[in-house]
Amino acid sequence: MPLTFPAHPAEEALPVTPRPPSDDSPKKNGAKKPATGKKAAVQKTAAQQTAAGKPAEGKPAAKSPERSAGKKPTGNKGAGSKGAKSSEKAPAPAAADGTPVPAGVAAAPTDNSPAAIGSTADSLDNSPSPHGSSRTPADSVPALTDSVPAFAGLGPDDRERLLSGTHHDPHGVLGAHPVPGGVAFLAFRPYALGVTVVTDDLRAELHDDGDGFFSALLPLRAVPDAYRLLVAYEGTVQDTEDAYRFLPALGELDLHLLGEGRHEQLWQALGAEPMTHQGVAGTRFTVWAPNARGVRLAGTFNFWDGTGYPMRSLGSTGVWELFVPGIGEGELYKFEITRPDGSLTLRADPMARRTEVPPRTSSIVHTSHHTWQDEEWMAGRGERPAHEAPFSVYEVHLASWRPGLTYRQLAQQLPAYVADLGFTHVELMPVAEHPFGGSWGYQVTGFYAPTARLGTPDDFKHLVDALHQAGIGVLMDWVPAHFPRDEWALAAFDGRPLYEHADPQRAAHPDWGTLEFDFGRREVRNFLVANAVYWCQEFHIDGLRVDAVASMLYLDYSREPGQWTPNEHGGRENLDAVAFLQEMNATVYRRNPGVVTIAEESTAWDGVTRATHHSGPGGFGGLGFGLKWNMGWMHDSLDYVQHEPVHRKYHHHEMTFSMVYAYSENYVLPISHDEVVHGKKSLVSKMPGDWWQQRATTRAYLGYMWAHPGKQLLFMGQEFAQGAEWSETHGPDWWLLDPAYPAEADHRGVRDLVRDLNTVYRHTPALWQQDTDPSGFQWVVGDAAEDNVFAFLRLDAEGVPLLAVSNLSPVVRHAYRLGVPDSVPAWQETLNTDSARYGGSDVTNPDVVKPELQAWHGRPASIRLTLPPLSTVWLRPA
Repeated sequence: MPLTFPAHPAEEALPVTPRPPSDDSPKKNGAKKPATGKKAAVQKTAAQQTAAGKPAEGKPAAKSPERSAGKKPTGNKGAGSKGAKSSEKAPAPAAADGTPVPAGVAAAPTDNSPAAIGSTADSLDNSPSPHGSSRTPADSVPALTDSVPAFAGLGPDDRERLLSGTHHDPHGVLGAHPVPGGVAFLAFRPYALGVTVVTDDLRAELHDDGDGFFSALLPLRAVPDAYRLLVAYEGTVQDTEDAYRFLPALGELDLHLLGEGRHEQLWQALGAEPMTHQGVAGTRFTVWAPNARGVRLAGTFNFWDGTGYPMRSLGSTGVWELFVPGIGEGELYKFEITRPDGSLTLRADPMARRTEVPPRTSSIVHTSHHTWQDEEWMAGRGERPAHEAPFSVYEVHLASWRPGLTYRQLAQQLPAYVADLGFTHVELMPVAEHPFGGSWGYQVTGFYAPTARLGTPDDFKHLVDALHQAGIGVLMDWVPAHFPRDEWALAAFDGRPLYEHADPQRAAHPDWGTLEFDFGRREVRNFLVANAVYWCQEFHIDGLRVDAVASMLYLDYSREPGQWTPNEHGGRENLDAVAFLQEMNATVYRRNPGVVTIAEESTAWDGVTRATHHSGPGGFGGLGFGLKWNMGWMHDSLDYVQHEPVHRKYHHHEMTFSMVYAYSENYVLPISHDEVVHGKKSLVSKMPGDWWQQRATTRAYLGYMWAHPGKQLLFMGQEFAQGAEWSETHGPDWWLLDPAYPAEADHRGVRDLVRDLNTVYRHTPALWQQDTDPSGFQWVVGDAAEDNVFAFLRLDAEGVPLLAVSNLSPVVRHAYRLGVPDSVPAWQETLNTDSARYGGSDVTNPDVVKPELQAWHGRPASIRLTLPPLSTVWLRPA
């Protein structure tokens, strides 16, 4: 709202006459009543305070009240403020001619003394600014001595809106503005005892208008290029820039992209951004809250009272902005939002890049100082697409992998451990900030902030950097499907549905008590798409595993008839979510070459890993993911191995069915955290039989999994056959690997197998080069249900094969005949899960095996092998 004032007397602005710097005589400052009470206490000079033995006890005398510990300043806020204690009503102010002046407006001086703008040179100390900025010594700044035109301060409407937190344009009334007769200075400083304007040429005390407002009309011909405010509080004086003298610190292009929902680096436009603006260091705060009647900034710098820090609305974008000088990294803050019904809500920054450690919820101003040292990794990560490269993943819950370790401590242990086991990647369960640790990070409130439980954002970058330098790629679970209802976070952020869908049926997630994002709103899509880009760009994340994709794709997901509304075509597909996922994938791949996106999608949706511009039978373009979790393979294969061997022949199809659809998508075979919690047992404990049989079946299953088309993922603890389910409170049972533990060799043997599986896998292109090409797989025998035997060939791009044979029965099968290509003159056993070094019975094929010219299984040649019990054997050309 533009600044408006009552008419002033028709006279020209008067020149400023500086006071000689050496003249401290009170009479030069005009007649002024002696200060009494608290105001008198603050008007001591620095010398007087020192003489009185009160030099702030080793602290700068100019320390602001915002920096004082303990409680809010208790100074008089002025007439009409809540801090006023007097029961007597102050007399109505009057102008020089006796005309009454509206309440809350400064009266004009009654004589030639500038009572409303008198010098306070003797009342201010000369200590450095609490923010380290320079200031002009009080005894060297000339004071204004000539009288000025009468000035009626802030209008009642603006005053009320500022006090109630509903002003859209505080910069239009606060600060310095040219008006008839000079320049009007208005400051809004609740709890202040006095405010003085200081420039290179003058100093002038503003009139106390009550309720924390201070104003004066100074006879200047133009607004000063720069000025400072000396704000007197009880016991201290703050020397600061005026936040309301600055132009918007957000550019027109940013606002245009925000309005279009296409700002792909949104974190550089919204949130808290330390910067130098108009030559002054500070922090720009911006937030999207289009339904708010007003937004104010609260934090450690103002005792969490946002009254004096109203933000301005930047047009139709719904963005509110305030540049606060002198505020830097490490400050805590939130946004105080006035909702449409007039109530207030204090919200964490949706774009915060750093947060407090839960359960505390404040956002923290952050600047990164990390220097990346992973140039070699970043330069080479895009050389080969993920689906054509070795890709075995170790899934980790960072907070419980080694409980109590920070990001930096993990960086000293995790890269070496994963590299030793031969995994190509780690997949981190969600690291974005979340309030409840028991959610494992899947209910996110801080989408742009790594959880503070383990350290700072730079600490997390250090961990990623260390993994890259060890040759390990970093995948991260990303959760764009939903968010929790915490009242300080995203839910009804500005008083109305904003990030969530406006339709309650569409907004409420039926399974988790959370809220689903409104994927049809361009600003919400922008928030999420930019977030995906953010993790890849700012933290060098190599891939995003997108959680709960199925719940996003279907309008009727976990809903009964009558609880959902069909789309515009009468179908159950969530068209908004489809468009969002396509946009996200296209943007991430375009902006971050070499990354991969992975869908956790449990249905038969067509084209999850198909390009977005290629339409399928259903008329939809592909979703554009690089890989998809093969949930069907996981459930079927685990169901098979949990049966007693004598019953497995009746479930043989559960192990072979995956090849019916193996090439419909680019798959990852996941044995994830979800399969080893909540009563599902750990992997080894799922297996039937005694302890030896359980371990043997686990080893055979892992050998089958690593040879099957698709990439591999194994959750932590399963690599050494942990018997107990995973718990986020204590993590893997590392004590099982203690040499003093009697069964340590059993667990170490399984871990040694995992290491060898990864080693052979990485050096055998047949196992990964054609994972998504049907020509890379051939059944040898897939129907030996009575024998519980599976055998198949994997081939690389040159046709070089690897033969994988699994015997899931507990008996040795001697001279078991298998058909093989006649082009291979001899075969050599390269891995056997029954080896003694893994804890097996050591039934092996130590010699080279040569084919016989006896047709078998539809092939011209065959070999005879000894198949160990409950085992998988790999052979390759000798």
